[in-house]
Amino acid sequence: MSEAKRKLFSLFRSRSTADHKSKSSPEGKLPRRRKSKDRPSTAASSPDQYRNASSPATRKDRRSTDSRLSARNTQLLTEWPPTTYSREGELTQGRAMELIASGVPVYKGYRRAIPHASDEYYAFFATCEGSGSIGNDQAEIYNEAFTASSFRLQGPEPPEHPWESLEHPSMAFCYGTRSGTVTLNHWVSLSGNPFATIELRDPGVNPREVELSTILDRLIYLEQGFEEDYEDLMYKNLYKNLLRDPDRHMNPHKAMEKQIADLIIVLSKEEWVDFSKVENQVVAKFFTNASYTDHGRYKMFFHQLLLSMELDYRIHSKHHAGWAKKKLLEQLPPSIAWDLALARKWRECMTVERYKTGGDPEQSKFTASPLHVHVLIIIVKFHLKVKKSQVKALRKFARAMKWPNLAHVDDILKERSPDAEPLEERSSDAMSYFTGMILPGITLPWLIMNTLIDCDDDAGTNALAALTHMHPYCGFQYKSTTYWSSSSIIGKVIGPTCQEIGGWIGPARPAPDLGRIQIARIRQRRPKQNLTASDVDSMTIRSDPLGPPSDLYPIAEYKLPIPDTDYIIDTVRIEKLALKPVASLEGKESKEEERGKPLTFDAAVQFAIDGKSWPLRLSYDVSFISAFPCSSGPHPLFFDYVYKAVKIDEMLEIRDWGSVNGSSLSSRMNKSSNPNLEGNERDEERDDERDDEREKVLVIEAFGVRDNEVLARAWCSHWGLSAVVCDMELCCMACAIREAYAGCLNVVILIDGSVEGADDEP
Repeated sequence: MSEAKRKLFSLFRSRSTADHKSKSSPEGKLPRRRKSKDRPSTAASSPDQYRNASSPATRKDRRSTDSRLSARNTQLLTEWPPTTYSREGELTQGRAMELIASGVPVYKGYRRAIPHASDEYYAFFATCEGSGSIGNDQAEIYNEAFTASSFRLQGPEPPEHPWESLEHPSMAFCYGTRSGTVTLNHWVSLSGNPFATIELRDPGVNPREVELSTILDRLIYLEQGFEEDYEDLMYKNLYKNLLRDPDRHMNPHKAMEKQIADLIIVLSKEEWVDFSKVENQVVAKFFTNASYTDHGRYKMFFHQLLLSMELDYRIHSKHHAGWAKKKLLEQLPPSIAWDLALARKWRECMTVERYKTGGDPEQSKFTASPLHVHVLIIIVKFHLKVKKSQVKALRKFARAMKWPNLAHVDDILKERSPDAEPLEERSSDAMSYFTGMILPGITLPWLIMNTLIDCDDDAGTNALAALTHMHPYCGFQYKSTTYWSSSSIIGKVIGPTCQEIGGWIGPARPAPDLGRIQIARIRQRRPKQNLTASDVDSMTIRSDPLGPPSDLYPIAEYKLPIPDTDYIIDTVRIEKLALKPVASLEGKESKEEERGKPLTFDAAVQFAIDGKSWPLRLSYDVSFISAFPCSSGPHPLFFDYVYKAVKIDEMLEIRDWGSVNGSSLSSRMNKSSNPNLEGNERDEERDDERDDEREKVLVIEAFGVRDNEVLARAWCSHWGLSAVVCDMELCCMACAIREAYAGCLNVVILIDGSVEGADDEP
């Protein structure tokens, strides 16, 4: 296989190397996320020495061992230092691991190059381990049908690591444990730059002109199996009907690896549909008609599908070693990888049961492309393998979301009437959902909701026809209930008061500024916080629970942060979800609304705090990261992790925390500078203050009713600050602060998941 790979991979080249600037930091510079003051044993260490000494590779064995020991022998800490230790004492490395680092999450960042692309393209990932078998930061799978948003090329099993997913960011590692939150990996992945444009040179291998009936015959044949044990037959079926072999006289391509290379080259031509592009990922729009001619996109789709299936069968042949398959799949161009996903989805979910040739396009209501009066059409009958399970999942989703017209929709989904239109024929979205032809990525939530709406015969639901994954920052109101996408800032903020299922947050409180049935697209600015390549590379260093490596660890350099969970504020209530049409577009969009195009709004949440109204505008598209659980907590915190804890009622007095808007850094520096210091000493003090200002974590204690957490999230969106959300039932305060340092975040929101709010219902 190596010869064919060299032939194929030599054809790759990247265009647009000069079109984008690299997001990585200058070479040799590490982010200053943590100081090592008062630690002379490490002050002279180089960054490389520091990295090697505290890397997981050097501590992996002792961490895993000590985690098991702590689960059996270590009592939970209630004070620091423990009663048998003096504050002036020191801990050996083994004892420090047992008292401080047992059961803590260890965060690690990964930067991976994009195959066949320049160095400016890369993908970021993050993993967390070390806290035992107590769970992770991912939401539980609501229904097996909703796992279609993620896809693993190497096999049918779900991905074990985020880089195994075809889509980016990985949807299998997207949603956090609390409504409106995401995982640390998803937050880190958003800062990558993985989407390079890759093309192949044309070596002269071209597809043959094929009739649609020939394509359908081959698809039906492949349902019975692939002729991988018969070399001559395999060659004949491929090159006689589908491809042209340029070396058929001198050196015919009978070897399977050469056929793989030819199929990849043919599928790389621009004439095919690129399913890696978001606009092409509603697959059913390419085959929704029940009848087809040899003209138009329908034949093109089935031709591309057949070539993709031929390639998929050959790559996953039993004659190929596992490592060879994995290496080839990792090197495929994105468009080819998505073709393989399409082929496998088809094999799992659909078959061509039979087809019939005949008829006149002008006399058929299913005409695909009536170019000629006497062109015969082909009527295709499909077998839907997963429709039953898809219907069951949608009914469960509708009940969980308390759909306003639930009884009527549930009756339609049961398909009791023999004269009723089949569910899958209601729209291309419904066809995609009920057939299971769902490509990985962001389309699944929209297919779920649009299919539910299509199955609701209420006349007003026509106003919701413009819901699309091409405008993900939106939601809608339906009969005094609102539903918001998980990517919209409204959904992220009001998530604590709702459920999050299948990429939707609801049922939520009504929006008085919207009509009875209306879509609302939300204007939200890009957040100003992101990670650089050096931030990802140094993630483990910045979040090490022990601090810089040493032989002895002074006890005085650690403290045990424990919040006051008994101090509960009960004077905060959500008063109103306010939506205001964007002023600059109001006149233009009033005309567009008449044509059915949704309006764009600025969003705000108005709170009643101690009897006074307090609006907070949801300006920035920030993220809320679900804290990874820890065990054997609470844990001590190294003194270099600087933070400030405030109650929820004190938070509103704070402005521009972390100076992300650059408004208050210089003034605060000037006020705090010591006038008795001069020259280098004053510059050094200002550098330390600048680092503290930008790195200091604000810990918001939002215990009590869930409206307190909504207030904290709304404040974060108002100022453009993403935050770690920590349920104190699962994670301690120290580990949440370290995760904020790992993700270069400045805010931690503490909540008590065991406390139910008085006004949980919208």
